[in-house]
Amino acid sequence: MKTVYIALGSNLGDRVENLLLARERIASPHVRLTRASSIYETAPRDIVDQPWFLNQVVIAETTLFPRQLLARLLRIEHEMGRQRTLAKGPRVIDLDILLFGEAVIHTAGLEVPHPRMAERRFVLEPLAELAPTLRPPRSNHTVQEMLSKVMDQPVRRI
Repeated sequence: MKTVYIALGSNLGDRVENLLLARERIASPHVRLTRASSIYETAPRDIVDQPWFLNQVVIAETTLFPRQLLARLLRIEHEMGRQRTLAKGPRVIDLDILLFGEAVIHTAGLEVPHPRMAERRFVLEPLAELAPTLRPPRSNHTVQEMLSKVMDQPVRRI
């Protein structure tokens, strides 16, 4: 079993329900959710003219390989109605693998640790709630140290 950290986000429809449904769908015989952070409301980044997001991070244990987990998450996004019409645009659900054990992966379509994790308070805030002293592979900083550098981004715990 590998420990994985998955980020969830939603800014369309019933955002709380979308996060709940995504967590239920992630859980399977091959993926066991062990902890979930609080939910945080966050301002959109990159494209700011869109609704605010609800974000959360979950910890899971899995027997899947990284690409298998990615395929599962992409299928859940599709089944929940995610349409990839505008990069960084509004979405019913967004599921990202942040960390996969101690793996470092750089392939087309999958980079782990997530390449922009350290720049995003909407990821670091819920991740720090769960694992503040975690040091991602090839990082010189803990999650809490990374979070301290992005505190200017608006985030509200709900």
